[in-house]
Amino acid sequence: MPQPSRQNRRPLTVVVTGASAGLGRAASLAFAKHGCNVGLIARDTERLRQAFDEVEQAGARGLALPADVSDADAVERAADRAAAEFGSIDVWVNCAMASVFSPLSEMTPAEFRRVTEVTYLGYVHGTMAALKRMRPNNCGTIVQVGSALSYRSIPLQSAYCGAKFAIRGFTDSLRSELVHDGSRIRITMVQMPALNTPQFDCSRNKMPRRAKPLGAIFQPEVGARAVLYAAMKAPRELWVGSSTLEAIMGAMVTPGLLDRYLGRKAFSGQMSDEPACASDPDNLFSPASGEFGAHGRFDADALDASWVAVDPAALKMVGTAALGILLAGIFVVLRHAKR
Repeated sequence: MPQPSRQNRRPLTVVVTGASAGLGRAASLAFAKHGCNVGLIARDTERLRQAFDEVEQAGARGLALPADVSDADAVERAADRAAAEFGSIDVWVNCAMASVFSPLSEMTPAEFRRVTEVTYLGYVHGTMAALKRMRPNNCGTIVQVGSALSYRSIPLQSAYCGAKFAIRGFTDSLRSELVHDGSRIRITMVQMPALNTPQFDCSRNKMPRRAKPLGAIFQPEVGARAVLYAAMKAPRELWVGSSTLEAIMGAMVTPGLLDRYLGRKAFSGQMSDEPACASDPDNLFSPASGEFGAHGRFDADALDASWVAVDPAALKMVGTAALGILLAGIFVVLRHAKR
């Protein structure tokens, strides 16, 4: 995380999108407890007020910034307010998302477009706003909240998975541009596992039963700690949870096998035993009514590990070292065999 100068010590300013619920809300509170000023961007004004109250109760300064991240002008205005209120923006966390649980054949172009505008273009808009305010001082950190689904897509969430893949491509492109420019601005991506957030309670659902996470579920605070770590250390990527590691490595090694496995298991695996209802909350085009905080309805099943994350760069170093040891061993064996 960028550090203030000795001459001008001040709390770091962090802006979080999607801050009113789910991981964004948990991350906002984590930054507040870390002593940061927190600008909170989200659509729902009431939940935004609640998130703001949590930040203030943690002893930090908060700023509620009502905005829909699909609106680039609204994101710009929010960034202006945060910079004017706190003096600068040191960290920007892109976390807002929208999804639809549905086979592609049952989705409308408008639904697909909306998921893309929020989950992908929202990150583009946030990144542009952050860069505009970080470039004058040539410092700052942008955290892209990604997912294991940015490496391995699953059925029934084609729009969301497509957006997560797009974020990774966009981020890699920007990372190279920053290197070319000799910029000290850092950009990092945190690939998340399934988290116990209201995503599964208020996303549009066209399945016959209520949505549930696929695979191991972690509490949003696990993800929040990873976001905080990424903001401080800025690894190129951070993979959170054993299930993320398994999904990404599986996609790299046996993609065809995973296609067949997910085709058989991932439809029923994303549906609970509870039937879906037409009156269930739906936040696709407007905020959903109801009390939604950081947690969803899977507290009984979610893991709250103190720390579960892998820096893939370190993983590659370990793999390279292991390969080197193996090759050295083979060389020694062959050398002795010739004697």
